[in-house]
Amino acid sequence: MTTVFTFPNTNTVDEQTETEKLQQLEEMTVHVSETQEKLLAEILRRNAMTEYLKAHKMNGATGSKTFKQQVPMVTYEDLKPYINRIADGDRSAILTGVPISELHISTGTSSGENKLIPFNDEMARCRLLFFSFVMPVFNKNVASVAKGKALYFLFVKGETKTAGGIKTIGGMTSFLKSEYSRLQSSKFSSPFSSNTGPTAAILCPDTFQSMYAQMLCGLYHRLDVLRLGSIFASVVVRAIRFLQLHWHELAHDIATGTLNHAIVTDPSVRESISCVMTRPKPDLARFITEQCSSGEWAGIIRKIWPNTRFIDAIVTGSMSQYINMLEYYGDGLPLASTLYVSSECCMGINLRPLAPPSEVSYLLLPNVAYFEFLPVGDEQGLVDMAHVELGKEYELVITNFAGLYRYRLGDVLRVAGFYKKAPLFQFARRSGAVLSVDVEKTDEAMLQRAVDRAAYEAMPESGTGIAEFAGSVDTGTVPGHYVVYVELMAKRGVAAEVMGVFCRVMEKALMTENWYYKEGREASCSIGPLEIRVVRCGTFEKMAERAIARGAAIGQYKVPRCIKLKSDLEMLDSMVVASHFSSS
Repeated sequence: MTTVFTFPNTNTVDEQTETEKLQQLEEMTVHVSETQEKLLAEILRRNAMTEYLKAHKMNGATGSKTFKQQVPMVTYEDLKPYINRIADGDRSAILTGVPISELHISTGTSSGENKLIPFNDEMARCRLLFFSFVMPVFNKNVASVAKGKALYFLFVKGETKTAGGIKTIGGMTSFLKSEYSRLQSSKFSSPFSSNTGPTAAILCPDTFQSMYAQMLCGLYHRLDVLRLGSIFASVVVRAIRFLQLHWHELAHDIATGTLNHAIVTDPSVRESISCVMTRPKPDLARFITEQCSSGEWAGIIRKIWPNTRFIDAIVTGSMSQYINMLEYYGDGLPLASTLYVSSECCMGINLRPLAPPSEVSYLLLPNVAYFEFLPVGDEQGLVDMAHVELGKEYELVITNFAGLYRYRLGDVLRVAGFYKKAPLFQFARRSGAVLSVDVEKTDEAMLQRAVDRAAYEAMPESGTGIAEFAGSVDTGTVPGHYVVYVELMAKRGVAAEVMGVFCRVMEKALMTENWYYKEGREASCSIGPLEIRVVRCGTFEKMAERAIARGAAIGQYKVPRCIKLKSDLEMLDSMVVASHFSSS
């Protein structure tokens, strides 16, 4: 039988052709169990002498049977004491045989707190291996897409060091800083190759300067752009809003062939843009002014970047909130949700990148991490990739090269189908992101569907809708009740009657979604009427800025749909301009 797992080598990734990568993918999906077993054995072999595996009496064993018997499932809180020792400077083999070189900062949008996730050179090689499959799959589905330029809005976050001298950095920042320049000049075809934004602009830690420079270069090369996007859909929406606010300055710089000294002060960014903007383009500046001054932003992406084939960004999970906005700006452009990644691990790719958002599923690559699946509602019934069942939901449990052993990721996935012998998964929800007043539990997916339903029925007019939302529970009333903060996207104010309908329809949708919520509202009266609190325009942008100030990266940040952090709730309440209770 063909050996389908070999530990990734940086040089061989570059040397492989797209045909070879697709063939490797085919082999892995046929030999899923074998690939996973060999990968786990390699992880355990390399980390056999670590304190953690010794404490669980692995005794050098590399088989999955012993591993599952001896090593327990854990959460971040279980590993936190070990990670804190690493952060404080303990260089012994605590979790891994290969030293931890970085601690990646999670976004903290589910728990309200940032986590520190171990990362080492072996994980860097796995990350590069993962990304090497993305463009071959893309090119198989979309002809000639790699030949044009890409406008990806990518950002880095400043790095710090722990008391023990370990670098703390965002996962995407780590990737861009370590690999971006090399990818631009190597044979390795990456989603971020041929980007209109120069390297210096992307690696600029000042988010405003970086966004301005990337947008400027994207406008300058507008006819060359074949794909537009970012990692998350929220960043694409944020980029278009940036264009709405700053098109005057951008058009001026394009018309004059100069760069505004008051806006872009970073010398390396200025120098890199001067190489892109080689001459003034007054005709282009007039075109941008005409498009942006009309006040009509429907289809703006198609208008300004007419050769764009699709918008590439994750639109599953909490990012599904932005689908309507992207469809509004893109005027029917396909939405390609390509990747399934987290701070802990790069995991899945979409084999049908242009599938509608509701049909997006991911193949978890069996050669980058060892995956187990905990059936929802069964804390003891872990199964491996070869034994998941169609239609069932599982919480994902991962083991990787950086010391996460049987780690509960918190993502709930649904088996949507199979490719060869490999399961395909749809993202269902985060396991811990729930609202609860009594015995009911309303997760973010239920909340999302209820908001979508209410917006569809109460706000059918084009140009109105929900720009952002988040939910919480107010237990200061008796009984307690759900509170949903909404920021409106409207050309003009939304009448109180409309918001009353929105509130009523949303509560009806919640009752349909959740039998226990319905019982709490109608029978036991243990849950009070739903409250909608309308917040000022820009409120959620302010919340994002606060999260970024706490350590989250702009390219990774996701608005938490179930708010738990007290300071975020206080900020949201300070921005409320109107409140509506359901009359159901």
